[in-house]
Amino acid sequence: MPLTISVIYSPINQNNTFTSGDFISGQVILDVAKETQMYSLSVKIKGKAEVCWSERHKSTIVYSDKEKYYSVERFFVLEDETYDDHGLLRDPSGQPYSSVVAPGRHVYPFTFQLPRQHFPPTFKGSVGKIVYTLETKLSRSMRISSKAKAEFHYVPSLDVSNPELMAPQHGIKDKQMKLFTSGSVSMNIKTEKMGYYLGEGLKVLAKVQNNSTRAIKPKYCLYEKHSFFARGKRKLHTRDLLKEEGEPIEPNSRKTVTKVLPIPPSLTISILNCRILKVEYRLRVCLDVPFALDPEIKFPVVILPLQSLSGLSSATNSDFGIRNQPPGGNMYPNPPPMPLSAPPFNMVPGQFGALGYPGPPPSQFPAPGYPGPLGQFAAPGYPGPPGQFAPPGYPGPPGQFPAPGYPGPPGQFAPPSYAESSGQFGPSFSHQSDLSAPPPYQEYPQLPDHPEKS
Repeated sequence: MPLTISVIYSPINQNNTFTSGDFISGQVILDVAKETQMYSLSVKIKGKAEVCWSERHKSTIVYSDKEKYYSVERFFVLEDETYDDHGLLRDPSGQPYSSVVAPGRHVYPFTFQLPRQHFPPTFKGSVGKIVYTLETKLSRSMRISSKAKAEFHYVPSLDVSNPELMAPQHGIKDKQMKLFTSGSVSMNIKTEKMGYYLGEGLKVLAKVQNNSTRAIKPKYCLYEKHSFFARGKRKLHTRDLLKEEGEPIEPNSRKTVTKVLPIPPSLTISILNCRILKVEYRLRVCLDVPFALDPEIKFPVVILPLQSLSGLSSATNSDFGIRNQPPGGNMYPNPPPMPLSAPPFNMVPGQFGALGYPGPPPSQFPAPGYPGPLGQFAAPGYPGPPGQFAPPGYPGPPGQFPAPGYPGPPGQFAPPSYAESSGQFGPSFSHQSDLSAPPPYQEYPQLPDHPEKS
């Protein structure tokens, strides 16, 4: 059996899509037939857009461009003395992976968190595309590197903060007939808004005044525009998606017509935030006038994404996070990637957390200021449970040795300021009221992009 390597990921919803802030967990799977020495084994997540086409003039000219959104690589194994092994991903037991593997199958779990930024969605067009991938690479001495990748479908989270998307649109067109048709026609077209969700109905209200000598017919068309940009050149592709006609409007009459066009659920959402390609939609309403140029009105239409079904995006940071845990597992995470100039650290259960780090699971000793669970030795400032040694200034429970300033109950060693009142205890307090959630992940700057040829 030759050496084979692959990378897979676990879907988090029925649509198999990911959005901003989601965690994407997967595994790098390595099968080897004999003992193998690795120089490095890594996993990378990246997103980019690229366009490329050629045109024939006096010679063939190639137009191409790229736009990179992110590229973050982490290593399971790296035999490099200049690289601190604390920055490597660890196995489920918290130990570093060995660079020598025995014959058989070896699985390396990982988890990335997508940043909370709005990138354009996955897209593939005639001369351009936007792709998001997970890639793995195995390097060995005196051997060609082995690579594998898996694409995942990214859809940006819903953002309707722009009031123009929900504002109505209105257009008026008048036309004087000539040659074979006399008189005039006019139309007043309105739509409820500009932004529509996939599968939603686009409602069009048309008021048509036909003062001509012929019957006219309103026509509706929803079409898409794909624009690609490179080296100051634009390449445009258009395609009609929906075409419908209304009932004829007789000469010298006026009629109000309402038409609802269903937005196909299979459309690509609008892409307006990419420098090198755009996906736009237009609604065209025209009057079919015999033997005359048809008057028309166009409106922009923005196709919005549906709400994400993932339910796993709970972090608040806007940078990449990566966690070394198997899908569905309970392994304690590695910290988010840090800048190359900062000293890396790798926390394991039972150790005190670094500043801003949310510490180990609740059963471990908390870091200073971390609200650990009941029954543990409290850190300074932690409201510990009854029977534990309270820190200075902590109002312990009745029957315990109070801290300075604690109004203890009758019969206990109360401070001078305590005044008994009919055998009642001092001011009430709650052990649980002061407990707070662990601090969020500290935001670290994103790792710089690694140079690549692709």
